Amino acid sequence: QVQLVESGGGLVQAGGSLRLSCAASGRTFTSYSMGWFRQAPDKEREFVVGISWSGGSTTYADSVKGRFTISRDNAKNTAILQMNSLKPDDTAVYYCAAGVLPISRVRERRAYSYWGQGTQVTVSS
Repeated sequence: QVQLVESGGGLVQAGGSLRLSCAASGRTFTSYSMGWFRQAPDKEREFVVGISWSGGSTTYADSVKGRFTISRDNAKNTAILQMNSLKPDDTAVYYCAAGVLPISRVRERRAYSYWGQGTQVTVSS
């Protein structure tokens, strides 16, 4: 069993930065690939970025490539999403997720077993 808690969301102007954290409970954090998804009002939840259990492999959605960076600290059971050059289109609730899955499947929302409660990110123009 893994519990995930996101933090770091907020309101920022376009071009600004935010750093989201996902803190995981449980002793088997290193067993899980981690992903970040987001959901804007009246839209489907979409993949943002994923990272393998070791941190050695990452996959990004085209819309955030070059602006967002995912990392993880397995000693602290934490995954980090650094978001730079934010745009109004990045406004959404951001969720972290954990699952025992290969990097090839981190884009698949239904492949994840555990989800956080979400944190709101609002980018003003």
